[in-house]
Amino acid sequence: MRDPRHDILFEPIQIGPVRAKNRFYQVPHCSGMGWKRPQSLAAMRGMKAEGGWGVVNTEYCSVHPTSDNEYFANATLWNEDDVRANAAMTEAVHAHGALAGVELWLGGGMIMNLSTRLPALGLRNRPQTDSGVYNPGQTRKIDKQDIRNLRQWHRDAAKRAVDAGFDIVYVYATHSYMLSEFLDPSINNRSDEYGGSLENRVRIVQELIEETREAVKGKAAVATRFSVDLDNAETYDMFSLLAELPDLWDLTVPDYGVEMGASRFVKEGALAPSVATAKKLTTKPVVAVSRYTSPDTMASVIRSGGQDMIGAARPSIADPFLPKKIEEGRSEDIRECIGCNICYAHDSLGVPIRCTQNPTMGEEWRMGWHPERVKPADTHERVLVIGGGPAGLEAARVLGEAGYAVMLAEANRTFGGRVSAESRLPGLSEWARVRDWRLGQLEKLKTVELFPESPMSASDILPLDVDHVLFATGSTWAADTIGRHSVTGLSDQADGMLLSAETVLRGEKIEADHVLIYDDDHYYMGSVIALALREAGHRVTLVTSAGRPCEFGVYTGEIYESNARLFQAGVEVVTNKMITALEAGFAVSECTMSGRIERLSCDVMIPICRRLPNLDEHDAFATLYESGKTGAVKSFARIGDAEAPNTIAAAVYAGYRAGVELGKTLDLAQVFGRREQPAIS
Repeated sequence: MRDPRHDILFEPIQIGPVRAKNRFYQVPHCSGMGWKRPQSLAAMRGMKAEGGWGVVNTEYCSVHPTSDNEYFANATLWNEDDVRANAAMTEAVHAHGALAGVELWLGGGMIMNLSTRLPALGLRNRPQTDSGVYNPGQTRKIDKQDIRNLRQWHRDAAKRAVDAGFDIVYVYATHSYMLSEFLDPSINNRSDEYGGSLENRVRIVQELIEETREAVKGKAAVATRFSVDLDNAETYDMFSLLAELPDLWDLTVPDYGVEMGASRFVKEGALAPSVATAKKLTTKPVVAVSRYTSPDTMASVIRSGGQDMIGAARPSIADPFLPKKIEEGRSEDIRECIGCNICYAHDSLGVPIRCTQNPTMGEEWRMGWHPERVKPADTHERVLVIGGGPAGLEAARVLGEAGYAVMLAEANRTFGGRVSAESRLPGLSEWARVRDWRLGQLEKLKTVELFPESPMSASDILPLDVDHVLFATGSTWAADTIGRHSVTGLSDQADGMLLSAETVLRGEKIEADHVLIYDDDHYYMGSVIALALREAGHRVTLVTSAGRPCEFGVYTGEIYESNARLFQAGVEVVTNKMITALEAGFAVSECTMSGRIERLSCDVMIPICRRLPNLDEHDAFATLYESGKTGAVKSFARIGDAEAPNTIAAAVYAGYRAGVELGKTLDLAQVFGRREQPAIS
């Protein structure tokens, strides 16, 4: 039964000519699917509608080939083929009683047009500014005819949006794209009616809102995505000029590092004060994101009048069924977003989004996976899962949901594996949700038994009379420098100078003043260990073979804040260096570009270079299996980090896949060869 405190979340709301059935609003968000993968996109968005979201939007949708953002996969509404492709998404959303929305997009100076090869259009002649790809091309400064063209392209796309079945059509005026350039006085140096004064800079947004309304002819609502900032009064002045024009405001803040901030730096509700201030200036419904995961917080935000609908991107990815679980009084079953931004990373890499919490994300069409349903097993076979980290927990959960009899054995007193260790590091506390949600689900499964403090040797397995064994024994950070830049490791090593990162992860005290961290991994671990050691009072030097620490953070959106925290904490950062040897009191570094050798002082060094799978038990069992001494065991496999160390998201995915594919031998060429483009006839 639903908690009465949450009733307000299920009140319908009128948005211009259309009505949303509740206050759950999946805002436009990237998917890595776009026009390339329309069936995948339709299945993913349809899953959210099935999960109870009242409004489900597609991603940013190009109105014309001059806004081409390849290699990123965005939606398009260029022609009738696009109308048919987008109709697949709207039909999937409508099938579950939700409204479908589309965010019409004019790229501006952010984009490259790598596919169309057309000149990118912007307010000024300047280099393309996407921070992930430094393309040598520049934008062409638009003239009056270009503005007339932009307006016509937008009108035409709005008409196609209605033909495709969309119920809400956006004017997209933020995130540094074309319309943002008009609004920004530091970029807009025009001297005509589109530049100079506040009214002039707002003019094109006003025109597009009015023209979009005319184009949709009352068949769809008109929304506007816009940024407001408590530290910038002008944003509210601009908002006031437009306040009553659209049917809905989708509000955010100008700082994308806050809007899309990783949980290491930005917590739930960070946007609320800026949005609430703008809400007072309009009578129209307001929606906003802020990585809301708590139903109590969601209800409180609406009850307080700060906004009218709960916007979500990442929480809707982590749990497409979040609204339904709240409606059914099952808030404890919500698979909460951890704010790792691995979803954002994969879109930035040009592939369908992934999720640490939800391994089915992006696989709804290709694999036929469902986040809430697992195909029942046709047997009652017994399965032993060894290792209670993210892969083992997920495998046990999926197998239990399918109806297998599962024993989950963990060597330590507590479950969680690397998740438990890493969640104790600075900023990563929310990552414990990966462990906690799965343990909560396992407690409800009568066919799953948990055995903490139960290390398992190969010989221990044999008396258990199980049919299948999964080794989810994780991995261990190596105390060597073999990695991206070295296949041999250190040429020389002084005694007592080398420590494993596992020392920090276990919370052990380091008896040394000056610690050098050598990061050849290029993700978050080097940086968070550096911060942990600074908090413990050590002098810290972070050496990386990359051009900056946390280089993969370009894709997760955390690189700038991550590095800012290092400097604020007093960590000395040395870039483009590999460590080649350790001498007493020194690490020998070699410049990755020039080969120049330098000595860096330190007492000990912790390499963050590679992790080694923990395979003693697996290899011993494999030997027994090959010799025919494992009795009735039909299959065994290593999964997660025990197979190939990777992200936590990859480990959870491996656990899920192991659960649904147990004992099967699949033709991977057929499975992964299920692509959307038709074969050439």
